[in-house]
Amino acid sequence: MTSTADLLDEHPDEALVCALPFHQFGGLTAFSGVISTVRCHEDNVLLKRQVTLPGEGRVLVVDGGGSQRVALLGDMIAGLAAANGWAGVVVNGCVRDAAVLRHLPLGIKALGTCPRPSGKAGAGEIDVPVEFGGSTFR
Repeated sequence: MTSTADLLDEHPDEALVCALPFHQFGGLTAFSGVISTVRCHEDNVLLKRQVTLPGEGRVLVVDGGGSQRVALLGDMIAGLAAANGWAGVVVNGCVRDAAVLRHLPLGIKALGTCPRPSGKAGAGEIDVPVEFGGSTFR
């Protein structure tokens, strides 16, 4: 697997860096793959729907608007992602159940933790460009 630093060295004019302070929560510390996106603010219904689909080594990039008021990903949804073949999940927001997440065979990056669960209205969008940290993910 090529490191992010190596990619930036090889493509200094094209590579973008997401400038957010992500923390590692999953059992896989390095992961990569084609991405799928979800935009959902304090509501994880669409995130859960995506990870029930075959991941085929993809990475789910979740734009939760940077909210730290609720968690968008916990042990149950992360377990579904791992079981369905997702390589990782990047959350512009929070996770919960951090003690369990570190044992799952899944890469998980997020801004932090929050024990409060998210809403369940189903609001948001799937596979749309999302932008955070100075980068756009498609």
